[in-house]
Amino acid sequence: MASVHESLYFNPMLSNGVVHANVFGVRDWVTPHKMALLVLLSELGRAGAQLGLLERRRLNRLLLPLLQGPDMALSRLRKAIEECCPHLAGSVHIRLKLMAEGELKDMEQFFDDLSDSFSGTEPEVHKTSVVGLFLRHMILAYNKLSFSQVYKLYTALQQYFQKDEKKDGADENEMELTNPEELDGKMEKEELDGPLREEEIACSGPLSQKQAEYFLSQQASLLKNDETKALAPASLQKELNNLLKFNPDFAEAHYLSYLNSLRVQDVFSSTHSLLHYFDRLILTGAESKSNGDEGYGRSLRYAALNLAALHCRFGHYQQAELALQEAIRIAQESNDHVCLQHCLSWLYILEQKIFDSCVLLEHSVNKSLHFGLPYLASLGIQSLVQQRAFAGKAANKLMDALKDSDLLHWKHSLSELIDISIAQKTAIWRLYGRSTMALQQAQTLLSMNSLEAVNVGVQQNNTESFAVVLCHLAELHAEQGYFAAASEILKHLKERFPPNSQHAQLWMLFDQKIQFERAMNDGRYHVADSLVAGITALNSIEGVYRKAIVLKAQNQMSEAHKLLQKLLIHCQKIKNTEMVIRVLLSIAELYWRSSCHTIALPVLLQALALAQEYSLQYLASETVLNLAFSQLILGIPEQALNILHMAIEPVLAHGAVLDKGCAMFLVAKCQVASAASYTPQKKIEALESAILNLNEAKSYFAKVDCKEQLRDVLYFQARLFHTLGRTQERNKCAMLFRQLHQELPAHGVPLINAFK
Repeated sequence: MASVHESLYFNPMLSNGVVHANVFGVRDWVTPHKMALLVLLSELGRAGAQLGLLERRRLNRLLLPLLQGPDMALSRLRKAIEECCPHLAGSVHIRLKLMAEGELKDMEQFFDDLSDSFSGTEPEVHKTSVVGLFLRHMILAYNKLSFSQVYKLYTALQQYFQKDEKKDGADENEMELTNPEELDGKMEKEELDGPLREEEIACSGPLSQKQAEYFLSQQASLLKNDETKALAPASLQKELNNLLKFNPDFAEAHYLSYLNSLRVQDVFSSTHSLLHYFDRLILTGAESKSNGDEGYGRSLRYAALNLAALHCRFGHYQQAELALQEAIRIAQESNDHVCLQHCLSWLYILEQKIFDSCVLLEHSVNKSLHFGLPYLASLGIQSLVQQRAFAGKAANKLMDALKDSDLLHWKHSLSELIDISIAQKTAIWRLYGRSTMALQQAQTLLSMNSLEAVNVGVQQNNTESFAVVLCHLAELHAEQGYFAAASEILKHLKERFPPNSQHAQLWMLFDQKIQFERAMNDGRYHVADSLVAGITALNSIEGVYRKAIVLKAQNQMSEAHKLLQKLLIHCQKIKNTEMVIRVLLSIAELYWRSSCHTIALPVLLQALALAQEYSLQYLASETVLNLAFSQLILGIPEQALNILHMAIEPVLAHGAVLDKGCAMFLVAKCQVASAASYTPQKKIEALESAILNLNEAKSYFAKVDCKEQLRDVLYFQARLFHTLGRTQERNKCAMLFRQLHQELPAHGVPLINAFK
């Protein structure tokens, strides 16, 4: 980043044909582009009733961004006017041509005639309107120019018009040399670009104060609501450096530079810009004017608080704690309760990295409500709900707490927190294994409209909440075998959150996980292994777990066991209960594959106890299915069938398609094993029922293209059909089994020794 001090004493009196006074003293100045706008307003007043209602409405919508935005080339301005009213665009061009090719007195006469717009009992323009204020500012700025500056302005106008004429001549020559098909392609591309995209507006000189404020507010709004429409990080930083050259004390530009640096995770530049923002805020006296003698101290304590938040975001917890202590000290000296409540919230965030404590958070919520800080209070409630969810509290109590926070959101129109609350509910239902409820919450958020006013064409909700919900939605579709729909959602996520955006890591992780599951289902373990590195880069715990799954599938039992044991110890240390249960289930499966069925039982009972303690219903159901499989292997299929009836309902209601298939396959195995002691007639009925369950399992496995499980089901069905004497069905299953067996040769593991 270029130094903001390099032009500290630069006074751009004339830069690139733009005449203006010192940027620190004048809010606006006359430029050739603004003269073109004045001509447009003059012609608009002359046209009067000749313009249709639709044309006038389009022009009125066009005027505001033109008046507030940066200067642009005349050709682009003409194109924008032509799209609204072609006749008026021609009049503006002729008027500018007469002025540019005429004499200096023509420009003088033009500015003298502008004052007539305010005369009369019913003036064309009201003095206090947006257009009226713009006209008065331009007239005043022009009257303050010296004769030499007026001449330079006239010369700049001639150059501005001549550039447009040269461009038109070059375009005509190019049209003669270009074939019609290429020309149509170029025209389509220009039409798609649109007339007023901020990215394509290149400012030839310094912006006025109003233009700079409009540019900064627009970019800040886009960074919050729709990052894809904002300038690219490098382009935005270039524009900000250009602004800071002409006015190094522009505090808001430093703050936008800080936000821009956060987008690309640039720790040095973001810290540098944040410190300069508060330095300039103190130097310019902006805080002192609005807050009296407290302004200086207020800037210091909020500077320390923002610095603590910045360090916490980048994982520098010791530096964050030091900055937070400084903010608390200054806030206590100034008796600033609002700042102290923000400090208390950040203190909880820092301390939860070391130990879990709800005391600080509960105190923060109570104090925030007492001092009338609904935003902070709601964030505290959200954090409490999240912590209680990981602690295994009942879902109904958590939803009641979120309902209370929702009342605060709707009462104070806190749309961002409404989104966060719904995303939180989605994640909680996913944690508890209620995929149907999670899907409902996700759809609720996606169908909502934002309460915040944003410009037309801007995505209203490009926030982290929407990224989280869309990622869950993609995973839910993939689990149900709708891979095409999941791909469409991920494609939308990639467009909405580009790889350089701050929330891109969310969809990157889910994309890698979905690809991993598909590769494992398809038996392409080498592909799954290649995806592990990407998952590990985004989430180390998930990466290690997936590596162990690949090793287990490749029959590298000892390596997989060592990896799972290390991961188990780490997850128990950081209290990641969900992953602890998943690791225990994988370890139990390793024991089955090694024919150590009795050793697997205590591991499964430990997993079941944890799942029930932390209210993880789906994981508890999955653990019960594993226990039933263990009982089947140990020769007690009747008991296995009894406990299966307790666990299979949540799996069929909320489970992934693969889990449903495994559950139905297990039921069929238990039915066949139990039928050995039945009477012949009852045995036939049991086998028929098992075949129906196998058909259901086969449909589930086919939906996710799980070829190994399909092969096992076909083998089992062929044996059952053979027992029942149904030769035709047996031969069909045997043929399909042979095809899959040749495509996926067995790894030497008996078919009965695998639940999944």
